[in-house]
Amino acid sequence: MADESGGLERSLTLRGAVTLNLLDMIGVGPFLTLPLLLAAMGGPQAMLGWVLGALLAACDGLVWAELGAAMPEAGGTYAYLGKMFPGQWGRWLSFLFVFQLCVSAPLSVASGCIGLAQYAGFLKAGVVTQGTVHALRVGGYSFGVSAGRATWVAIAVVGLAVVLLYRRLAAMRGLSAGMLVVVLGTIAWAMVTGLLHGQWARVVAFPAGAWHLDRGFFVGLGSAMLIATYDYWGYYNVTFLGGEARDPGRTIPRAVLISIGVVAVLYLGLNASVLAVMGAPAIVAAQDIGARRALLSEMMRVAYTPGLGVGAGMWLGRLAAVLVMVTAFASVFSLLLGYSRIPYAAARDGNFPAVFGRLHPTRGFPYVSLLALAGMACLFCFFSLADVIAALVVLRILLQFGLQHVGVMVLRVRRPEMPRPFRIWLYPVPPLLALAGFGYIVVSRPNFRRELLLAGFVAVTGTIVFLCRRMVRRGRLEHLAGE
Repeated sequence: MADESGGLERSLTLRGAVTLNLLDMIGVGPFLTLPLLLAAMGGPQAMLGWVLGALLAACDGLVWAELGAAMPEAGGTYAYLGKMFPGQWGRWLSFLFVFQLCVSAPLSVASGCIGLAQYAGFLKAGVVTQGTVHALRVGGYSFGVSAGRATWVAIAVVGLAVVLLYRRLAAMRGLSAGMLVVVLGTIAWAMVTGLLHGQWARVVAFPAGAWHLDRGFFVGLGSAMLIATYDYWGYYNVTFLGGEARDPGRTIPRAVLISIGVVAVLYLGLNASVLAVMGAPAIVAAQDIGARRALLSEMMRVAYTPGLGVGAGMWLGRLAAVLVMVTAFASVFSLLLGYSRIPYAAARDGNFPAVFGRLHPTRGFPYVSLLALAGMACLFCFFSLADVIAALVVLRILLQFGLQHVGVMVLRVRRPEMPRPFRIWLYPVPPLLALAGFGYIVVSRPNFRRELLLAGFVAVTGTIVFLCRRMVRRGRLEHLAGE
């Protein structure tokens, strides 16, 4: 069954939607970012960032659920902004969203590829190295850039994902399901290991002054919530495939909310298990690749070495690295699949370069959009993981999520008669809380102006491109009218 927007099949069921969401959400993030989370607050009290991140995701997810059910079209936010803000304002904001997505989506993909490459380094020391890190200075702020073996591994991961995505959506159901089995199996193994080999007192072994509510506490909490927000994101992936969802009024809201609930439980269990085995002080203090860049592998080595010996402990650590690499690749796969539909939808609407609206002549997917995003992701693989995550989160908050939270309330006022198969619970509390929470994440962290500068640059550049395109199109219309 094809929708009216250009031939996409409505073949995505609830099970498939939840599968793709979970693949998107459970990437390398939770296996890599716990040291960053703990360092932000100096101990296991940083788990508060996970809890608040889950609540923030739930508030934001309710907004996505209402919009996705009411406007089940390819492109997600792009389609929503055009209806929330009518006329040229809507076209400008829709264009700006797609323009920033051509930066933020590749950042998201690159983060998974960089994380995968870091775990590859655990398999054999020296095989994957980061290379010399150079400082790229922009406007008085610096970004870490490197080009070691790890970078080329990350780029190769992007290429493999593109190869596997060169097929119809319906043909990828089995591949997606198989990837999800590996993802959930890896987390289950980690949780069982924590139960059998962990000391659960370590999960609540808070250092002195951990709950002293001073400025340092709230600055650290903002950094912890930024990391948690990055790890939770992806529950909205199904909305980008709205034009391919069966019974979207029911499928999209359920997929969004089920995904958030499942991942919240899995993340909290996973991180509690790691803390139980290793303890927060050891994780924060460690500098080697195991404890800092391949945390789950180091957890397995520490847990199983006393009972099985050094060789078996190392072998299980390497097995964990392989499983995390598969998990990271599954996330990259899902991200490229979902995001490639957005420039396609904008191009079909005439609000983005027409080349992005091309479907593959025999396989029916937006191949130009896919290749463009993959190319940008390869470029961002040269940057450090911390910089990629910070840039991604702030860009999305300022140029996508904030606009949607305001827009869903504007749309309620402007078009109260619009059919809404799902309505936000406790409206308008969730969008208001989401705005407050995301705003806190943006401005509470040290050096937050660096990411604001990047967001401002993207917004201004996108606006200039939009105005230039508008002037060119107007000139063409006037020329045709004169003839």
